[in-house]
Amino acid sequence: MRLAGKTILITAAGQGIGRASAIACAAEGARVFATDLNADLLDGLDGIETWPFDVTDAGAVAQTAERVGRLDGLFNCAGFVANGTILDLTDRDWAFSFDLNVTAMMRLTRACLPGMIARAAETGTASILNMASVASSVKGFPNRTAYGATKAAVIGLTKAIAADFITRGIRANAICPGTVDTPSLQDRINAYDDPVAARANFIARQPMGRLALAQEIAPLVVFLASDESAFVSGQSYVIDGGITI
Repeated sequence: MRLAGKTILITAAGQGIGRASAIACAAEGARVFATDLNADLLDGLDGIETWPFDVTDAGAVAQTAERVGRLDGLFNCAGFVANGTILDLTDRDWAFSFDLNVTAMMRLTRACLPGMIARAAETGTASILNMASVASSVKGFPNRTAYGATKAAVIGLTKAIAADFITRGIRANAICPGTVDTPSLQDRINAYDDPVAARANFIARQPMGRLALAQEIAPLVVFLASDESAFVSGQSYVIDGGITI
């Protein structure tokens, strides 16, 4: 098993990519801590330790870091997609997007990092994974001003962490998916006046002609959390069905 003996914390693990990744990591032998803002979504994650966790709550971040101790892996998966151009964007939308997508990620990483450094001193490496997107510094998309800006910041944050701690055994990488068929995507599709047309437009982004499945992103999470990627750090892994060809 590729993750045997490793302990990994995953946020937003109740559904979508986070849930698929928690299941995949556990199947590869990891001890997985799966958290989500909505505790009900964590039902059914058998053999995985779960608890509710609001990543925007600084006090809860400190408590979670103390609870998990010395991690081998941290997957910051929580995030929010704000829709609209810069002319549609409110200051509140902008602030919330950065608070959840960037600041919360920074706080949790900062809180967990000392324990991860200590763990890396024992094992040689520990891995931080941050959820970014192709909608970022990788590529611009219509109606994604706040989201694209936050995900570009995630890539920058990831590279900075990688550069600062590479000599201490810490690896940091960002995952940049295309459009993934998740419950949160379906919620956004349902908000359109014509959900059928909206779904078709999301599909049309990918030259492959389909959406990704969360289970197709999870193997990349396993790889980057495992020792198979021990020589990889500071990278933005695009997994997008051909969007950026």
